[in-house]
Amino acid sequence: MKITLLKNGHIYTGDPRHPWATQLALVEEHIVALDAAADAWGAAPGARSEDLGGATIIPGLTDAHIHLMWYAHGMQALDLRDCTPDALLAQVRERAASTPPGAWIEGRGWDQNLWPGGAFLTADDLDAVAPEHPVYLVAKSAHAGLCNSAALRAAGLAAPTTPDPPHGQLGRRPDGSPNGLLFEDAMALIAAAIPAPPVAEVAEGLAHAQQHLLATGITGIHDVDGGPAFAAFQLLHREERLHVRVLKYLRLDMLDEMLALGLRTGHGDDWLRFGGLKLFADGALGPRTGAMLAPYEGEPDNYGILTLEPDALREIAERAVAGGLALAIHAIGDRTNRLVLDVLERVRPLDPTLRHRIEHVQLIAPEDQSRLARADLVASMQPIHAIHDMDMAERHWGARARHAYAWRSLQDTGAVLAFGSDAPIEIFDPFLGLYAAVTRRREDGAPGPEGWYSEQRLTLAAALRAYTWGAAYAAGEETQRGLLAPGYLADLIVLDRDIFALPPEEWRETQVRRAMVGGEWRYTI
Repeated sequence: MKITLLKNGHIYTGDPRHPWATQLALVEEHIVALDAAADAWGAAPGARSEDLGGATIIPGLTDAHIHLMWYAHGMQALDLRDCTPDALLAQVRERAASTPPGAWIEGRGWDQNLWPGGAFLTADDLDAVAPEHPVYLVAKSAHAGLCNSAALRAAGLAAPTTPDPPHGQLGRRPDGSPNGLLFEDAMALIAAAIPAPPVAEVAEGLAHAQQHLLATGITGIHDVDGGPAFAAFQLLHREERLHVRVLKYLRLDMLDEMLALGLRTGHGDDWLRFGGLKLFADGALGPRTGAMLAPYEGEPDNYGILTLEPDALREIAERAVAGGLALAIHAIGDRTNRLVLDVLERVRPLDPTLRHRIEHVQLIAPEDQSRLARADLVASMQPIHAIHDMDMAERHWGARARHAYAWRSLQDTGAVLAFGSDAPIEIFDPFLGLYAAVTRRREDGAPGPEGWYSEQRLTLAAALRAYTWGAAYAAGEETQRGLLAPGYLADLIVLDRDIFALPPEEWRETQVRRAMVGGEWRYTI
């Protein structure tokens, strides 16, 4: 039996009953005692002591919404974040020069909202710099894509008669042929044409990416990528190379297989557990495809896009919940959040034990805010979105932006918040996330000391709870994870500073010195 005493620490437990401690006793992978009660364990034969040197310790953080396979893949793709159109095309030209003809070139992160007039590029622009390579570039929002003519041909989309898919749209040239722009479900037509990497290759990418997670203090994730990532996580787990805890959601294209296999939410162990079914109910703010109760500002005919019609969403939700699957439903616009609330309230009685969640909850009408708590629905939100999207929200939602990213309002109604990053759409930097949640200011301090709609700011304790206990609650693991308390798994991180004694601006520079998962140091510098 392995016994470890971690002593002389400034330990924030996250437990309101005992919020601070100076030492922890661990037996194997669990915490068994705090403070004075830990002394007896430290005196046991064979016990090992470690002096923490007064360092600040907090529970390991969970990123409750991440696309890790996409992030890992993106480490080799072009990073187009904050690129001008010319800079984007220059990157594509440079990559084409070093890539064998016919091989795919991929990239992510472009945002037409930053370009002159908000105008999109098209296939013609990409053809001029990469005529011999199929090129596919995903927008920052992940709800729009841009490809060249070679990619359109590879996907069989070049003809003027090519129809729009259900819940998706192809950009068009004057003759009706696709112009390289793809919105919502149309993106899948190009993605399906890209050769899928083998599972072993995906696993290697995830193994590399998890070290980046640990270095930022993330000891667990809720992953919402597709099936190949699940297989790759299982391979890492079997090889004992999985060092962060994973709650894995699968998507609609696998619902029939999940039900046929009897795969139910909660299947797995403390390292890799099945979360349920991830659905998309609308688009996003950037391309103005989130479904709205009233039109977008300046666009009287644009109410956004529902990617699942109400009857279809209800039917899918009923099938899934009856089969034991918890639901995680993407909802951006206020119309979509209302629809998703209607559906989740309807299906909850089919299995009251399941923890359903709404992903993003970006704009929710005030009269709907209390409904999450009443129905025991988790608000899975991403603080960094608010500070990076505030200008877009004001431009496209106008006065409605007051009710966007409504963390404090939802918390005050009793809803459980679970925070994440949505990486690689944003970066998985939980300390920037804490800064965003507490200040509602961008990194440059805008829009001023009070922040953007300051009534929605959280305390540091509340924001940390959303990254720890709240995420554990969303997974149905709140009695095992999210606190540093007896009986809980020993997942914790050692910081280089006391974030509780410093202004929020200094939290962003926090370095994680060590990360422990399951009683073992998995990362150290």
